[in-house]
Amino acid sequence: MLEIINLTKSYDNNKKAVDDLSLTINDGEIFGFIGHNGAGKTTTIKCCVGILTYEKGEILIDGLSLINNPVECKKKIAYIPDNPDLYEQLTGIQYLNFISDIYEIEKEVRRERIEKYSTIFEMNNRLNEIISSYSHGMKQKLALISAFIRKPRLLILDEPFVGLDPKSSYEVKKIMKELCEEKCSIFFSTHVLEVAEKLCDKVAIIKSGKLVASGTMDEVKGNQSLEDVFLELINHE
Repeated sequence: MLEIINLTKSYDNNKKAVDDLSLTINDGEIFGFIGHNGAGKTTTIKCCVGILTYEKGEILIDGLSLINNPVECKKKIAYIPDNPDLYEQLTGIQYLNFISDIYEIEKEVRRERIEKYSTIFEMNNRLNEIISSYSHGMKQKLALISAFIRKPRLLILDEPFVGLDPKSSYEVKKIMKELCEEKCSIFFSTHVLEVAEKLCDKVAIIKSGKLVASGTMDEVKGNQSLEDVFLELINHE
């Protein structure tokens, strides 16, 4: 579903934030992307969703080139950054209807999905309030609902559990599994290694822009914990 092929992205000081990175996320997989702060996770994700350009490599979404078919690719993606920017002058329900209009979700379908996910995240009684009045956690929940109602082919999340209470984190993990059963692919970064170890089918570890490990969870961690493997890899010079 998502192919990252020899991706290289440098910034103005010629420092390579991502250095010749290649990954493949298949249909129905939950793929965890981990690394230390500044390792290149967010840069990679922003390249995959078309926010950042890159000087080398190719990104394919469902077989389509992101460079050559940006609109078609973005229709297949739902992306939630680590700190979502929402239209704070809107109410929650206005925002969800706005997203539904953009992605042409039929009114009855959107109504059912909005009701389902807003109830799960205990937001159904807060959707008529202005987004600017929401706490950070509520904004995170609203952003997640806006992604889930789309039923995307590819869900890309940057630190999705930051700011969520334990119950909401549990519900997000449950919904991620349900979406994968419907052949959605999920690519997400996280610092919560225990969650990645339990949730992911595959995992990749990035250090200073370079891939240092990738594969199924068993292939990467062996008989150790993911935390132990991660610390060994990032501390190894």
